[in-house]
Amino acid sequence: MKHTVDKRKPSGIVDYISLALTTFGVGYIPGAPGTYGSAVAVAIYLILTAFATPFYVFFSFHGEVSPPPYFYAWVHAVVAVLLFLLCLTGIWASDRSIPLLGNEDPSEAVVDEVIGQLITFCFVPFGVTWPFILAGFLFFRLFDIWKPYPIKAFEDLRGGLGICADDIVAGVYAGICLCIAYAVYLVI
Repeated sequence: MKHTVDKRKPSGIVDYISLALTTFGVGYIPGAPGTYGSAVAVAIYLILTAFATPFYVFFSFHGEVSPPPYFYAWVHAVVAVLLFLLCLTGIWASDRSIPLLGNEDPSEAVVDEVIGQLITFCFVPFGVTWPFILAGFLFFRLFDIWKPYPIKAFEDLRGGLGICADDIVAGVYAGICLCIAYAVYLVI
């Protein structure tokens, strides 16, 4: 069971950076910070999609019906590397923020929701339509709150890994459900 820890004040720029990365600016909003963190991830996903659009347009102006296969491979590779770096950074920032927030699993920490939500979207083609973005959001929130086996067990890990691991697995569960829903949609 998670418990409070001795709280300390931020003592330098690294502490403030870790708090910013851990809370994503929405962790302090009262109500449902986890849902707000998931919404931030949806916004990040939409921004990434918007940045990819000019590349699609570039290829369409050069007589291509769609971008060449290597374009998709590079998009997936870049997204995978960025998500991996976000996971490592999020775990580090969460771990450093525990004494700053005074709890082993502070509600203000939403980087775990951001990571889990972005993992969910990795299971479907980049730039899916709004219904699938909404479905991915809802699937992730369901698994993040419900915490079926073994998600709940990952909360027992200590430090930043304990904050993030359960949401990483919830993102995988939600991604699998979203992938199945997308496959069924394509068949219908």
